[in-house]
Order: sequence, then structure tokens, then C-alpha cells
Amino acid sequence: MIVTVTANPSLDRAVTLGAALRPGEVQAAVSSREDAGGKGVNVARATAAADVGTTAVIPLSATDPYAAVLAATALPLRIVPIVGHARANLTVLDPDGITTKINLPGAPLSEGDVAALIAATVDAAAGADWLVLAGSLPPGAGDDLYARIIAAVRSAYGAAAPRVAVDTSGPALHASVEHARPDLIKPNEHELAELTGAAADPGDIDGLVRLARTLVPEKVGAALITLGAAGALLVTADGVWVGTAPRIEAVSTVGAGDSSLAGFLLADVAGASPAERLRHAMRYGAAAASLPGTQPPTPADLPAVDIPIEHLAR
Repeated sequence: MIVTVTANPSLDRAVTLGAALRPGEVQAAVSSREDAGGKGVNVARATAAADVGTTAVIPLSATDPYAAVLAATALPLRIVPIVGHARANLTVLDPDGITTKINLPGAPLSEGDVAALIAATVDAAAGADWLVLAGSLPPGAGDDLYARIIAAVRSAYGAAAPRVAVDTSGPALHASVEHARPDLIKPNEHELAELTGAAADPGDIDGLVRLARTLVPEKVGAALITLGAAGALLVTADGVWVGTAPRIEAVSTVGAGDSSLAGFLLADVAGASPAERLRHAMRYGAAAASLPGTQPPTPADLPAVDIPIEHLAR
């Protein structure tokens, strides 16, 4: 069982242009789509599509237009009722593959909403293998929301608590790492640099490993570092694994990192080795980037190409 929490869900609208984006001008789109998004929802849709037991915890109003789009996914849900509506995020894609994103703020959460979200997550996490806390935090949630959820779940279940993966950025990631020691984080190179306060070059594997080693295993159990076309890196207490990205025709990279995390978790619950977990993560990320909008890949979408993995014993 994999449980995800999406505190700041989004109705993802993707618009494809027939020509390069021209700011200040009126342009016609050649296509568009809407998806129920938010990082935790993206992870949950991918794991559910692989027939692994999944529950997505989400704050949501019954009158929210997002609710109808989410219902169409048939995703198993644990809904925390709130008053406000989910934000809408706009992605504009041009023929050269250049992506422009505009993300709106989410619905504010009251203290009561936050307490209800924490309680619902603790309840949903009973017996789970992984708890995924993913995405930005809405107004009112507090930068320490994920740290508070981790503490509440571990207090409730002790040694039987699920392992916790955190995929966020900025103050929310800092608070999670400093105060809650998640079992897994999934930063990209920019988020890793922000977290460690040092520059991160996706082409400098040694430098990335050094940065990750300031966190793993003292502050986090492991780090899955996604580097886009430069590949990915898994750092654990036992070693480092480096993956070479497959060549694909990217359609939309929105949600690719979320699918990478889903692929990693799916391999983990299946008992795969660290190398295979990283390879599966990269297959899922590549598959997501090959699909339009914020579509989670299914096992049938995974590329059949080889993904070389190198083990560095450090």
C-alpha cells in the first residue's frame, strides 16, 4: 500500500501552441488538455495504474471543479473537506519543446483544516509501506506541515509506521529534513543546491554525491536525485548508483519527476535492488515525459530501452 498526501492540488491545464510563445500578443492554441494534478496525486495515479494499492489524501471542496476531473481518474481517495477551491496551473508548450509554467496559489487551509488533514493521513497510513508527502504547501499550512505529519504518523505507529518519502522544495523541504528525517527525498539539482546551500551541476556526479552525503544518512535515509536529460542518482547509506537517461522524444516534462518517484516506490515494494529501483524510476520518468499534459504512465507506456546503471561504492 502506498499513501500519498497532496496538500496543494492543482487543476493542470496544458496548452500547445503552433508557434513560439510571443509575450504580449494573441496566439491560437493547437490543442489543450486538463488533468487532475498536484505532485502527490500524480504519484498516486501512477502507482494505482500499476495495480498497487493506493490511497490519495487530499483537501477538497465538494463544489470544486477539480473534484469532477479527479473523480474521472477513479483514484481511491481520502478527502478532507475544505471551503476553498484547488488552484489552476497553466503550462504552455511551443513546437521547440520550450515549456512556460504559471502556477497559482492554492486554497488557504485553516488550523482546523490542517488538523483534519494530519488526522486523515495518520488514519490512512495504517499498514502502508510508504507515505508520500509531495508538492508545495498552500497558504495557512505552515512550512512544517510535512514534518508535523511525519511526527504524527511515527508517533501513532512506532516501528510499524510506513517509510516516508518527501518531494517538495524550499522551506517545506528544509523543515522536513531538519526536523523529521524522512526515509527518502527526491530533489532535482536545483532543489539539492537550495537545500544544501551549495552549487549543484547536473554533469558533476562527484559534486552531487558530495552534496548528497551531507544529508545521507544522517538527515535523510536516501536521496533520489533526478537530473532530467543528465540522468538520475540514488544515494543511500550503502552506496551510490548513477543512471544514464534514455533517449526519448519529450512531449511534456510536467510530472515526470513525480512519475520517477512512483517508479522507484513500485520497484521498492516489489523487493527490487537499489540499481533496479533507480532504473525503474528512470523508465517511469522517461515515459511520463513522452506523454502530453500531466498524464501518469502505465506499465505499458514504459520504454523498452536499456538504462545503464553504475554502482559507486561510496
